Amino acid sequence: MTGEREKKFMQKAVELSRRGMENGDGGPFGAIVVRGDEIVGEGWNQVLSHTDPTAHAEVVAIREACQKLGSFQLHDCEIYTSCEPCPMCLGAIYWARPQRVYFANTKEDAAAIEFDDSFIYREIGVEHAHKKIPLIALPDEEALNVFRQWKEKGNKTLY
Repeated sequence: MTGEREKKFMQKAVELSRRGMENGDGGPFGAIVVRGDEIVGEGWNQVLSHTDPTAHAEVVAIREACQKLGSFQLHDCEIYTSCEPCPMCLGAIYWARPQRVYFANTKEDAAAIEFDDSFIYREIGVEHAHKKIPLIALPDEEALNVFRQWKEKGNKTLY
């Protein structure tokens, strides 16, 4: 059940999506990270302004929130985003571990304005050699050695 609080926060995410679009920063996407009643991270699509394909609204908002909170996890936070997250943003959200995500527009709405991520979802299940961008295994003993060292490392932080 959503109420006035959720609507207020969603309107902020939508406002950021409009601002970024009108500034020419990137596509019409905005997001915020909220802890309690405080916005701790804001983001809008900045792919064009930063020449960075990873500068999606959710990723930008997560980065800002983590910096502000001094944590790489957002356990006690919620994310509000103007559109259902793309596969990259969904991965970032799962790594950040917020309590929940609210979204306004759907991925179908995004596809209708030429932001269609369905090909990425399909590619995930394709064998590496047959992907549109082939993934080629190049085993390396030293790379495996680093993994062994990590496994044995005593003072590591798991995430």
